[in-house]
Amino acid sequence: MRTTVGIIGAGPAGLLLARLLHNAGIDSVVLESRDRAYVERRQRAGILEQGTADVLRAAGAGERMDREGLRHDGIELRFDRTRHRVDFPGLTGGRSVMVYAQTEVCKDLIALQLREGGPLLFEAEALAVEDAGTDAPRIRFRHEGREDVLECSYVVGCDGFWGVARKAIPAGLTQVFERTYPFGWLGILADVPPSHDELVYARHDRGFALLSMRSPAVSRLYLQVADGTDPGAWDDEEIWDELERRFETDDDWYLQRGPITQKTVTPMRSYVHEPMRHGRLFLAGDAAHIVPPTGAKGLNLAAGDVVTFARALIHRQETGSPELLDAYSRTCLRRVWQAERFSYDMTTLLHRAPGATAFEDRLQLARLERIASSRAAETDLAEAYTGFPFGPAGE
Repeated sequence: MRTTVGIIGAGPAGLLLARLLHNAGIDSVVLESRDRAYVERRQRAGILEQGTADVLRAAGAGERMDREGLRHDGIELRFDRTRHRVDFPGLTGGRSVMVYAQTEVCKDLIALQLREGGPLLFEAEALAVEDAGTDAPRIRFRHEGREDVLECSYVVGCDGFWGVARKAIPAGLTQVFERTYPFGWLGILADVPPSHDELVYARHDRGFALLSMRSPAVSRLYLQVADGTDPGAWDDEEIWDELERRFETDDDWYLQRGPITQKTVTPMRSYVHEPMRHGRLFLAGDAAHIVPPTGAKGLNLAAGDVVTFARALIHRQETGSPELLDAYSRTCLRRVWQAERFSYDMTTLLHRAPGATAFEDRLQLARLERIASSRAAETDLAEAYTGFPFGPAGE
């Protein structure tokens, strides 16, 4: 098999890249180790930045998102029994975010790829990226019980933290930066309408809580728990009771309860691999970086990576210049480190670390009060949360 761009992974990054390349007349092949049903049901992120939503629309993949997604013009910060709303459009010149689950993004992009795009092979396990540092990289993979080789001009690894793409970059050329947090998120899906029409981020002495949603009828909520917590150790009433405590306010707001259909625990970590390129191998998304979910940046960073690559490759095809491809890692990492910074700030702002002192508690409250009372501080949060626009080179 032969293609211009071999894409490992049919998550939102790989699928979006295939769509962008198809629209530019550049052929690609997507290899996905899981079956289609798995890809279309795995629960992941649900917040799309303004730039991500705009890219999906421009790519022809935004119709259902605009019909069924939930536009959000702000978030609520809750602390010390008080409530403060951050008005995104008013602070950013009109920007907002979209609540639209990653599963739905994948469904839309898969349908488009199968109908209009190049090959999308499910249950095709990438085994290795070979000759990554040359002009003729190859992906060795297993599909339908036999091994095969996909010869490429470029390989883009959208295969996540445990994938094979990153392993093809020689260890002597890399630097890794990481931080593991001593807590995680107990997340639930519940068949109950959300108790607020926007996301609520709550800082409480007992720990962080987040009120989110998947649809007008399904709530998604999270509790800060100790690292390594077994979700089965919490019964449903304990979860609702704890959520109620952490969201408590001095007004008449109340938390609606309903049947819990799913419980999971998400670990919290920050991770960056540099560089994000070796020869004609390019890393995108979780293959190169991970952020704690507090800032809602994971999917959006992945989208920024593949937009940057697609624009750079189109520039190469149109002008013959490799300048933007050569700058891929630097361009992406500028955005990545800003997202890491924001996600770290949000995490340390809202989560209570084990053994936190009274001094640290008061600092958290002072930081939140600063956001609530300073337009400049509030604007910084709103600009980062809604995402900086994708510039000419994906910056």
